[in-house]
Amino acid sequence: MAETRSLVALLPRPVRTLPADLAAVFALVVLTNVAALAPVLRETSLRVPLGLAFVLFVPGYAFIAALFPEAGDDPTADPEADGDSDGDLADGANRGPLPVGSFLDDRSGIDGIERVALSFGLSIAVTPLIGLVLNFTPWGIRLTPIMLAISAFTVGAAAVAAVRRWELPPDERFRVPYRTWYAAGRAELFEPDTRADAALNVVLVLSLLLAVGSVGYAVAVPPDGEQFSAVYLLTEDDDGEFTADNYPTEFTRGESKEIVLGVDNHEHRTVDYTVVLVEQRVSVEDNETTVEEQRELDRFETRLGHNESWHHQHELEPTMTGENVRLVWLLYPGGDVPEEPSADTTEYSAHLWANVSEE
Repeated sequence: MAETRSLVALLPRPVRTLPADLAAVFALVVLTNVAALAPVLRETSLRVPLGLAFVLFVPGYAFIAALFPEAGDDPTADPEADGDSDGDLADGANRGPLPVGSFLDDRSGIDGIERVALSFGLSIAVTPLIGLVLNFTPWGIRLTPIMLAISAFTVGAAAVAAVRRWELPPDERFRVPYRTWYAAGRAELFEPDTRADAALNVVLVLSLLLAVGSVGYAVAVPPDGEQFSAVYLLTEDDDGEFTADNYPTEFTRGESKEIVLGVDNHEHRTVDYTVVLVEQRVSVEDNETTVEEQRELDRFETRLGHNESWHHQHELEPTMTGENVRLVWLLYPGGDVPEEPSADTTEYSAHLWANVSEE
């Protein structure tokens, strides 16, 4: 115990005096970023509960903590329970009903229930606004920029909240009553007044375990549905938009033209992809296509999560000449490419017919 206290004493004073709830905010920000961006952890289900809390609650809580650093009054308490504030009524005298809104006007800060409700509401409002701002930046709406932007907002608001609390007298600062909650919960669970309360406690615990198990199973087990990948070709129009039209089909040997390769992942897991671009000289007889000659032109690799897409612009330069040269993009999920890649070794491919003339 003494060794632990000595280690704590080595920490800077702002860290040692940081309120527990704000320290939990900082810790959750770090854990969520690690779970969402770390190469190994981002593939686990840990990022789901952390991400939900990070997006739906934590930013709003930090913002509310910065706005209201003082402790709030209990909305169910009698403001004159400890005595007559005006001094003009004797103890025990009938004061009569309070004017509507008089108690709310005298309250300072907000209570715990209001903080929780406003935290959810502000988080739901702030997170889309951050995404809207990122949409007009060069980074766009992607995982890393969103994580960094929300983290910066949350950490900044929590830092302001900590400073504002330190400026208040200790008895006026907001504190989360962890010990009171723990004592009340322990007494309610392990010291019930009646057998009926004990039975209800058992049902409550079983219900919580069932709910947590159901959510964990839903997160850990991939959802049912078709699992597949896709490869396709696109071109860029005059407006800079990708379209499945106007493919380059006329080439001169040594000339290259730009084309866009697209890959979609619907495998319900993260997949490493390899795309092999080959050119083929083929012959068609009786509706059967025979590959007479094949050359590999290029290879592309990418890594995609579930429901992610990848668009890659590259130069297409055939080396074979003649009419109806077939250019084929062969997609291999998992990255395992056979020694002789062909349409027979993968179920995902896209092709383009081209006429290539001599220089």
